[in-house]
Amino acid sequence: MISWPRVAMPELSTKLMPLKLIDSKNGLVEIAPHRFFTMYVCGITPYDATHLGHAATYLTYDLINRYLTLAHSNVKYTQNITDIDDPLLERANRDGADWQVLAQSQVQLYAKDMSHLRIQPPNDFIKVTESIELIIDFIGKLKVNGFTYEINGDLYFDVGTFLPNLEISEKYAIDIFAERGGDPKRVGKKHPLDPVLWLANKNSEPGWQSPFGYGRPGWHVECTGIALQYLDMDHPEFVMDLQGGGEDLIFPHHFMSSALVKAATGRNFARFYVHTAMVGLAGEKMSKSKGNLVFVSKLIEQNVDPMVIRWALLSEHYQNYREWSDSVLKKSIEEVAIVRQALSKTEVQPVAQLISGINDCLANNLDSPEALSLILTWAKHSLVSDEKESSVNDAGELARTLDALLGLAL
Repeated sequence: MISWPRVAMPELSTKLMPLKLIDSKNGLVEIAPHRFFTMYVCGITPYDATHLGHAATYLTYDLINRYLTLAHSNVKYTQNITDIDDPLLERANRDGADWQVLAQSQVQLYAKDMSHLRIQPPNDFIKVTESIELIIDFIGKLKVNGFTYEINGDLYFDVGTFLPNLEISEKYAIDIFAERGGDPKRVGKKHPLDPVLWLANKNSEPGWQSPFGYGRPGWHVECTGIALQYLDMDHPEFVMDLQGGGEDLIFPHHFMSSALVKAATGRNFARFYVHTAMVGLAGEKMSKSKGNLVFVSKLIEQNVDPMVIRWALLSEHYQNYREWSDSVLKKSIEEVAIVRQALSKTEVQPVAQLISGINDCLANNLDSPEALSLILTWAKHSLVSDEKESSVNDAGELARTLDALLGLAL
């Protein structure tokens, strides 16, 4: 599926350091330079897009995509669209809307928001409803390998083999599983944590023919089927380089995805797992279930500059919980104005050391807050310095760097 237009990135004159990231499983890891890099990031369920939690998440992987691309890796980036799922169908039913029309409208809004924020599109932007056959094929592999069983027409995955890999207690896992779409109390399951692979059709819901009956896929198997189709490098140990998403996906979604791929292929799903922290509002994480959402599109309708939104989201580290507030927005508006004013000068402070510092910050687990602090310090000095302390034409070089590495067109 066509996503949104790609943004041209200026070439950099400096060599980038190897990128180091905090892996959710293994701590600090280094992404060694290599020709190809594959990345899968779980996409939206299109019934209410795009809030700032979404924006912060996809901005993080945009930084990774940009950095590795500028370091001369060929990045293959896939993102799914969960356009068939219980929350979408429930919202459509509540609003008396056609579920496909609702999904398409929200996908279009999301793409527009991403374009405004100058987030590079994925190479593959894949709807689940356009991937049913490949998901069915993937479920078939699980069935052949003996990892499936049926309850009243619903097909389940037997996760028991993989439970020793749980990094939380089973009791806590069951609680989270129930909160995030699981059915731990269903009678007949081998284990409360077994996820559904294929749901038998009910209540005239959308469905597809399959060897498992007429129905639709479960959540976790959708991502695994799509990732294997578009990103499998045939590496003997893992399917792809990086799996990403919000930290609320660590369990159950990414745990289950990893177990499903292991069961189907005998390999690990990803070499690296990198997750983003939540964005909060008034002391609670921003989420659809709570309804405490701030939408990118609404901010733009209020004439908030998309680059101010991007700056604001970059001003906190991607792995730290952060709060959105009017004061955060106000501060970002002021800081962007200062940097723009400095970049508009003919003569500014030298930028070579600053550019090197920005590179170092991003290489150090995407330390964007420190990078913005360096930029702001430079801007303030440039605005008060006299011509003897300044260098001609350095502003253009810095502007190109901010555009390329940080996606800030200032």
